[in-house]
Amino acid sequence: MSMNSFGNDLYTGRKSFDFIGKRKIWFSIALAAVLLSCVLVFAKGLNLGIEFTGGSQFTISNTQDTDQSAASDIMRDALGDESARVTQVGDASIRVQTIAQDLTNTQTEDIRNQLADAYGVPSSDVTSTYIGPSWGNDILMKAIRGFIVFVLLVTVGLTLYFRSWRSAAGGIIALLHDLIVTVGVYCLFGFELTPSTVIGLLTILGYSLYDTIVVFDKIRENNAKLLTQNSYTFAESTNLAVNQTLIRSINTSVTSILPVASILFIGVLLLGAGTLRDLALVMFVGLLLSTISSIFIASPLAVQFAELNPEIKAHTEKVIALREERAAAREAKIAAGEDVSDLDDVDSAGPAHGIIRDAGHHQGASAQPRRKNRSKK
Repeated sequence: MSMNSFGNDLYTGRKSFDFIGKRKIWFSIALAAVLLSCVLVFAKGLNLGIEFTGGSQFTISNTQDTDQSAASDIMRDALGDESARVTQVGDASIRVQTIAQDLTNTQTEDIRNQLADAYGVPSSDVTSTYIGPSWGNDILMKAIRGFIVFVLLVTVGLTLYFRSWRSAAGGIIALLHDLIVTVGVYCLFGFELTPSTVIGLLTILGYSLYDTIVVFDKIRENNAKLLTQNSYTFAESTNLAVNQTLIRSINTSVTSILPVASILFIGVLLLGAGTLRDLALVMFVGLLLSTISSIFIASPLAVQFAELNPEIKAHTEKVIALREERAAAREAKIAAGEDVSDLDDVDSAGPAHGIIRDAGHHQGASAQPRRKNRSKK
């Protein structure tokens, strides 16, 4: 089956994945991931970069030897128990970072000379820099303030746009899930948290909301005539909306993740560690989580909150009761040997038919070619 025909079957309801009906499973998995991430943050802690901890950094340029063990041995001998972070930057550079903040000028000069001798470069190719922790902390605090303002503005905007706080709540909770689990992944694998990582975390907020809003807009379209009919429930129309936008979500995710994955590959294998790798890594993790959350968390949460509305709850109960009555009538007719084709016609159409009809999607099947009147000679 081609992707085009598969997407058409999802759109018309001929094929469907029960995302909404299994929402308790998705909620349990998401909650477990969030709790595990919180435990990792408090128990293991984040691997903070030198910008947040402060310390000294040595950069060895134009070296033919990129073996990191030599630099590690020199820093271990010079600083005792202090552990240094040694990484390759590009093809001919080594970066050495240490959290020691009390290096004297004599210690700094001695380490520079030892690194120069070990890697066969002149002392001028070994630069040293002291980085204070205040700069990274200032960036972090500004990022937190920006995130709070962003969440408040998005909450108000989504509430006004969808005319419901329930949709806004589903989108914001899914957004928080993405951020918390991304941080948990960083803790689990010990990835270094740098200012570039913070920038990447803020960047994925927009993508997460974009995919969620696309789905929510389709949900609103499918539920425009919800309370005026009795053939489908809010949960069914929402599930159809998720299926209808599934191919679009997948395509958007693939086209977004592939370039980021390419940058990550280039940053790690060709250019070494640095800003490019840190930014691409957090975006790669965040984009994956954002795609998953818009399908498995945001939309099911919107349904969960919507069913707290007395009108929607009563409508759902009414639709289910009518179906049960129709099923009972069908069984009675079958037992009496009567024709049940009239009931079969109603049931065979299914909820998707009514949703698409009420949403005004008549393109394709209902379109008829126009015939021109031609006069006969």
